[in-house]
Amino acid sequence: MPDSRLRRARARAAAAIGASALLGTVAIAAGPVGSAQAAPRTAAAADCSAPYRIEQKLDGGTTWRMCWHYESKAGLVLDDVSYQPKGESAPIKVLTSAKLGQIHVPYDDGSNEYDDLTGQDFAQGLQQLDPAECPGGTIKTVRVPDAWDPDHPNVKGLCATTRARGHAYRMGEGGFGGGQNKVYQLQGKDLLLYTVNQVGWYEYITEWRFAGDGTMTMQVGATGTLSPMDYDAGDGRGWPIGKGAKDYATSHAHNVFWRLNFGLDGSPKSKVEQYDSKTTAASGRIPKTKTTRTKVTKELAGDAAAARWWRVVSSAGKNKDGHPRSYEIVPGHTTKYQGRSFTKHDVYFTEYNKCEQFASNNLRNCGARAGKSVDRWVNGQTLKHPIVWVNIGFHHIARDEDQEPMPLHWQGFQLSPRDVTAMNPLTPPALSGHNGHTEEAR
Repeated sequence: MPDSRLRRARARAAAAIGASALLGTVAIAAGPVGSAQAAPRTAAAADCSAPYRIEQKLDGGTTWRMCWHYESKAGLVLDDVSYQPKGESAPIKVLTSAKLGQIHVPYDDGSNEYDDLTGQDFAQGLQQLDPAECPGGTIKTVRVPDAWDPDHPNVKGLCATTRARGHAYRMGEGGFGGGQNKVYQLQGKDLLLYTVNQVGWYEYITEWRFAGDGTMTMQVGATGTLSPMDYDAGDGRGWPIGKGAKDYATSHAHNVFWRLNFGLDGSPKSKVEQYDSKTTAASGRIPKTKTTRTKVTKELAGDAAAARWWRVVSSAGKNKDGHPRSYEIVPGHTTKYQGRSFTKHDVYFTEYNKCEQFASNNLRNCGARAGKSVDRWVNGQTLKHPIVWVNIGFHHIARDEDQEPMPLHWQGFQLSPRDVTAMNPLTPPALSGHNGHTEEAR
């Protein structure tokens, strides 16, 4: 795609000035905006004053709290994320910061390759949201650093709301076969934060969801429209769009990275563990499966497997059962792009370095031979303060239905609580004694 990739984005970038209207009960308010800061330029209040605080109590009694700021390259950044389910006397710190680490877009025909965060003005493409896009919530005014129109840097571009997620749990009490006397069930809601950022013809919806049971879901959805500049893929790498076989849309990849700085129980000194399960079968016997834990003590470029997973473990806190708190990384569907070294792995664990901010085309100078991509930073350091990078890829082979507007295609992952609480934090009082082995009353 030629330089015209950005023309439409610049022309359509709406800059709105004014306070946002309060549409719901999410505790996030519009207000004065702090000054931009250097490297990366940032719009936020250093002390997380009221305009930059988010607090939401969900059905079931869980409260999520966090701060936010907006950077000139990464866009929305969440800070000091904590989770307080009912029964916990204080918030449980989970993340020190979380943000996008890159959106890498290479084209199948080798004609173009983009780093949308650090090379294509992703953050400056923040779109103004209509109130109908944030039902029951609040639209927050964001001051965009290095705005295309420096006289109008304010955009009503951050939605904070709640959204139904369906069943949080369901359990019938009583006999089997329809003899249940009581059904325990909860229809859950998530705290949802999102922005829309336009890059060329695409619009990226970046969602952050926080559930009552402690689960966090991070995903990016691509919509907008196909670029008519790309209707020229006649080399067998595209897909015919429109009548006949005249216009071919060029296939390409969206490789999305997230950068997560954990701070479980308020400490950066988390531990990383990898689990692998192996199943063996003997003739005439039921197969057996054994799961092995490997402590990840040095930086790692990890590859997902059918029976492999990772968790980040607190070194500073335990739940009421005496088990260390942790969060499991649960990748969503991914298409691994093999064209670049930094996209060849699904997850990276690197030792914290303030200079290392973006998975590719990292703009800061981190020193001689440091490299500009996350794969170069995996060089054998001991993990004392691990940073987690998650890579989820999507190979976009266009279709007729992508015209117009393009239906959303999502890519992302979850952070699932593992032993953060002693029981399901949404457990109803009648079942609160069902922790561990219990004998049925006789």
